[in-house]
Amino acid sequence: MKIFLSADHHRHDPPFEILDGQPVPYFETPRRVDIILAALQAAGFAPPVAAPPATLAELAAVHTPDYLDYLAHAYERWQAAGLAGPVLPSAWPLPGLRLRSDCPQAAAGRYAFDLSAPITAGTFAAAQASAGAALAGATALLQGERFAYALCRPPGHHAAANLAGGYCFLNNAALAADRLARATTTGDTTWALRAPAVAVLDIDYHHGNGTQSIFYERNDVLTVSLHADPAREYPYFLGYADERGAGAGEGYNLNLPLPAGIGDRDYLAALVQALQAIADYGPRYLVISAGFDTFHADPLGDFGLTTAAYRAIGAAIGQLGLPTLVVQEGGYAIENLGANVAALLDGVISHAHK
Repeated sequence: MKIFLSADHHRHDPPFEILDGQPVPYFETPRRVDIILAALQAAGFAPPVAAPPATLAELAAVHTPDYLDYLAHAYERWQAAGLAGPVLPSAWPLPGLRLRSDCPQAAAGRYAFDLSAPITAGTFAAAQASAGAALAGATALLQGERFAYALCRPPGHHAAANLAGGYCFLNNAALAADRLARATTTGDTTWALRAPAVAVLDIDYHHGNGTQSIFYERNDVLTVSLHADPAREYPYFLGYADERGAGAGEGYNLNLPLPAGIGDRDYLAALVQALQAIADYGPRYLVISAGFDTFHADPLGDFGLTTAAYRAIGAAIGQLGLPTLVVQEGGYAIENLGANVAALLDGVISHAHK
């Protein structure tokens, strides 16, 4: 399994976030990458390759130009306006309000939907590097690799075409899936932009609202997500079972909201349903948004999964027999994160359908 690393991830290290009305230390810390790397090395995985950062042109495949301009310049404009600390919104342009102001404070509310995506001096560089790792992983699959893992930080599945949130700025998994869906084979023979092409399976505790919204009207990318019920858990406003896609994408989005406290057995039963939907779609490639905040000790989740469950999840994914890119998303039980990642990846490659 080829492993791709976002080498500049450490440049994104906000001093705090606002969680449930309180300033708290930032959970999505650079230490997460160090712990994962140490665990992968101990488990005998190949050393990672530092991927080049994604270019603006590559990012524009799924993100709007105005949003990319905002991310690239938000911090310097914030500083130039005499504002202190990381960029965080204090007002949002909800329906009925006007989008006339272009001042830094207004832009922060226009392009973020929560208070857990602070922008610092190095955030955009880190996000570009993270996206570059995911794109490198997609390219590896196109070049014939069966498996790849993109150790992305910051994560991406909450980022929409023009919105940051949930620790996410650029949607790494969506960028990778889009590259796979639009890819060409040898010469000038184009096979993509037809269904089926790619499936994205999101196993993070939180629904990948950004990924869903990016592909909601497309049928060349099937999106499937197992996550905490948004009626009680973030992101609250997307992730319900009746969201099935729209237009050309109608029927190509599947949400499986799960109850609090779900354990290994019931989670794996739900995963069977998700994998059957993917098998029925018949994609050429599979992208996994791999979050580990489903672990029983995670401070931001209330599921009951064990490390053994991640190996079983990986095994079930591997048995699909698809070229698979695993993209790192959440997971905040720091001391267990590396073992959980290693278990998932080992399950994928050890039980792959021949």
